[in-house]
Amino acid sequence: MPAVKVVDFNGQPLGEMTLSDAVFNVPVHVAAMHQVVVAHLANCRQGTSSVKTRGDVSGGGKKPWRQKHTGRARQGSTRSPLWIHGGVAHGPKVRDYHQKVNKKVRRLALLSALSVKVRDEQMTVVRGMEMESASTKAMVAFMKAINAEKALVVYQGKADSVVRSARNISGTKCINVASINVYDLLNSKTLVVTPEVIARLEEVYAR
Repeated sequence: MPAVKVVDFNGQPLGEMTLSDAVFNVPVHVAAMHQVVVAHLANCRQGTSSVKTRGDVSGGGKKPWRQKHTGRARQGSTRSPLWIHGGVAHGPKVRDYHQKVNKKVRRLALLSALSVKVRDEQMTVVRGMEMESASTKAMVAFMKAINAEKALVVYQGKADSVVRSARNISGTKCINVASINVYDLLNSKTLVVTPEVIARLEEVYAR
């Protein structure tokens, strides 16, 4: 069973915590993680960009000049993409970029990402991360104490002070354990969690 170091909010080591093999020591499935990340980025796209084609632009019903004997190229409408104020050819239209991923694939990808963090020793468990008031200075000192870079802080319940303390730190992101996802896990270098988060993940996924 894998083990991860446990520290306090001052960065002092408190020992190690044994993790569940079913959640933090599964075979890494790269293809599943790739599929979930691609779908995540696709689902973030709004797909609201749209332009007018030659059929959407008003006007252009009259033929600019007769077909033959003018010395100019034949034209059927002033709203052709070749004309100023004409429509746009092959431009973007409103569309849905959503990609569906099966539940089992999402689960496999999430467990693979968690296992990668544990395998690469990029996860730290913090005991007593509660803060009475927001303090960016205290959060920066804590991140330096544990050598955290581009940290992803995952918390359980409400942690308004922690979120406000970390939101001004470049590269640091805070999310609730209910919103944990493969993209944020792989996009971060250091995963910072609490024992409550570990317990929640094992409760949900160690089945």
